[in-house]
Amino acid sequence: MSRNVYVIGVGMIPFVKPGASAPYPEMASTALRTALADAGVDYARIEQAFVGYVYGDSTAGQRALYEVGMTGIPVVNVNNNCSTGSSALFLANQMVRSGAAECTLALGFEQMNPGALGSMFGDRPSPFDRFDQVTEELVGNAEVPLALRYFGGAGQAHMQEFGTRLETFAKIRAKASRHAAHNPMALFRNVVSAEDVMNSPMVWPGVMTRLMACPPTCGAGAAILCSEEFLKKHGLKGEVCIKAQAMVTDTPKTFAAHDMREVVGFSMARTAAQKVYEAAGVGPEDIQVVELHDCFAQNELLTYESLGLCPVGGAERFVEDGDNTYGGRFVTNPSGGLLSKGHPLGATGLAQCTELVQQLRGQAGARQVEGARLALQHNLGLGGACVVTLYEKI
Repeated sequence: MSRNVYVIGVGMIPFVKPGASAPYPEMASTALRTALADAGVDYARIEQAFVGYVYGDSTAGQRALYEVGMTGIPVVNVNNNCSTGSSALFLANQMVRSGAAECTLALGFEQMNPGALGSMFGDRPSPFDRFDQVTEELVGNAEVPLALRYFGGAGQAHMQEFGTRLETFAKIRAKASRHAAHNPMALFRNVVSAEDVMNSPMVWPGVMTRLMACPPTCGAGAAILCSEEFLKKHGLKGEVCIKAQAMVTDTPKTFAAHDMREVVGFSMARTAAQKVYEAAGVGPEDIQVVELHDCFAQNELLTYESLGLCPVGGAERFVEDGDNTYGGRFVTNPSGGLLSKGHPLGATGLAQCTELVQQLRGQAGARQVEGARLALQHNLGLGGACVVTLYEKI
């Protein structure tokens, strides 16, 4: 059984720096109440909840939800690294699409600490041990934080094969800042130029500057999903549906290819996108707006290619031609993306969902992409999982 699934409510809170946020139950419950009000649905009508976070104790999802209601529904806690929010959305979508539920909730939050990401459990094998081994073989640079080594190494591989310039990544970061300037939810709303990005401290000489990396962030986001039957029964508006969605995890190629681009999920993203295009009967050329996982400017450039927005090796020309912004072929990350909006790990996928639903409804204000009817979301977590979602305006 497969049914249409509608996103009837979305909500998020402004993203802030670590130490400046409310406690996670307050952040999460505020985002949830916003989504419920947006949907016009009482919490008592939610049948199942999927709650994502990375840095938190077990059942923190229940702790967050109980601020809004204690209705006895199933609550599933989700942790899939940076793709956690979209993994919760994937499960909520599956439940409605399969007929197992009529109305579900995906909620994501993160209360982060300052500084680079790190492991919380040093007394057991790391889920990244094989990633670290391949990364050490390919790029070394043990003094650079691991996330920077992963994505900087992937960008370096693209530079070495195609002659991509460091300035191209700087232009991507500058574009993110111009978009975020119109987003009241973004952490960084100041506009920076490509020159500013190039002149920021070099964290890996010749490969990455500090402004090419997203900041640790606190925040929350939520989405309410339902069936067509639920819409009709309760007299609700179904303006946006999930036309297709796919989650893909690693294959042997992640390590066997000995390519940092594969280590950071290039083929996961490409496979997920291809599954979505095939299921929806569309191609990338049919899409108007994209929210993609720009944890580093390097990954945004790689993702242009993995999603089929441009040919492999064509990303620098894509940026130079302005095809990644307003007036070009695709508006990528109108929210400002992770680079400027921020990246609270568990909330990121649901913040992307919020942005795209608002774009398709025509509610994005100064960020509005005119004529948007199909919107693509890409959310990546190393370790690994990639979720690609296609939304359609009804």
